[in-house]
Amino acid sequence: MHMNVAPHLLTEDRSEYERILDEALRTAQERPELDGAGTRLTPAQLRAMALNATTLITTAAAGEYEHFVKVREAHRAASNRPRTQAPDESPGAAAVLTTLVPVLAGTAAVIFLLVGAVIRLVAPGAALGTALLTAGLVFGALAAAGLLCAGAGLLLTALRNSPAETGAPDDELVRARAAWGHALLERGLIPFLHAALAATTDPPPRER
Repeated sequence: MHMNVAPHLLTEDRSEYERILDEALRTAQERPELDGAGTRLTPAQLRAMALNATTLITTAAAGEYEHFVKVREAHRAASNRPRTQAPDESPGAAAVLTTLVPVLAGTAAVIFLLVGAVIRLVAPGAALGTALLTAGLVFGALAAAGLLCAGAGLLLTALRNSPAETGAPDDELVRARAAWGHALLERGLIPFLHAALAATTDPPPRER
């Protein structure tokens, strides 16, 4: 059945209109004002009538729909806006040093500690062994400090590159969609279906 699209109803929202209509028909038995749905008129008949009357029905929620479309367009524009790249986002000398210092210091610490330990074993009284062990401990501390700095740098970079948008636009979009759906259901679809059922009387009994 061809669907008459209201002037303000965009093509991408037709499926949402039909979903709300189907939900109204599915729960018709729970609404006293839709008494007769399934007996006087079948759900298929009611659905076809509502699809053909889309212009009339959606007009009842035109204000909410206009707001929903504006919020959605603003949300899309914000999502598609290119992010401005910070001047320091590209790797620089500081980033390279932050990465290399822990590696070089850690390597030096291992070498000095191993060599110093060997010298101490071979010549316990040698001053060189003690000096190398001390140097190994110093480089080990330097490597640990470098790792902490590198970790802090990665954390700051992650925080800086995280999306600036919060959940607020999404929440507003959800609320606008829900408001349109509620208005469409309560002020458009339900009154229309009620009127369609009220206009359909039970057939007179047959004469015997």
